[in-house]
Amino acid sequence: MDRPVFVIAFEGQADPDVVGDAPHAWVRLGAADDALGRLRAEGVEEIVMAGPVRRPTLKELRPDRRAARFLARGLLNKGDNGLLGAIVRTLEEEEGFRVVGAAAVLNELRAPEGPFGGFEPDAGATDDIAHGIRVLNAMGHLDIGQAAVVQHGIVLGLEAAEGTRGLLERCGGLRREGRGGVLVKLPKPGQEIRADMPTIGPDTVADAIDAGLAGIAVSAQNTLVLDQPGLVSAADAAGLFVVGVRPDEYPANR
Repeated sequence: MDRPVFVIAFEGQADPDVVGDAPHAWVRLGAADDALGRLRAEGVEEIVMAGPVRRPTLKELRPDRRAARFLARGLLNKGDNGLLGAIVRTLEEEEGFRVVGAAAVLNELRAPEGPFGGFEPDAGATDDIAHGIRVLNAMGHLDIGQAAVVQHGIVLGLEAAEGTRGLLERCGGLRREGRGGVLVKLPKPGQEIRADMPTIGPDTVADAIDAGLAGIAVSAQNTLVLDQPGLVSAADAAGLFVVGVRPDEYPANR
């Protein structure tokens, strides 16, 4: 059933084309009073957090009094998961909203289990996926990133502040001879996925192709897949596999 929506779009962060003609207000990222006041004026009770936000410096943020109280807890110096988790708790426990994960309203975008298209990982790629899962589970507690690129058992790179696209650009110049590597993307252990669920789309496939990878592995049901038909078409045309895995059931001890 359709539901009314209202969008808070952050200046310098949100894409105007994505906001489109939906009912919305443009708000400065540090203007918490304006954002929360507008949500209440519109009768909003549930909040869905969607889209990337580049972490600003304190000077860029220019926090109002409400945002400054939040930042006084030292949360700007935490990793992404720590910061986003604190934002969710503040919205629910102090402001009275209910935070809903994007997957709850876009359930059809959840990654399926198994191959998305016509290609599957071979034994070597399966070993690389298993190693990527081990690495991300070990590193995830440090709240660094959601993705790793592994080739022939060698970690070519871990996602950090540059994001998945930057990771793939960096790893393209590090690839070894032979079968291409694998991008493995998973939620971090204990991650607040309502605020930051891993996401892939056709652009991820294009970047993986440019990096010379053999495939992409993501967490089934815990990853959003944008334009899955377009993603599958591009991957199949390039002979690249995309697969949904369950990390807790995967042969990670290979």
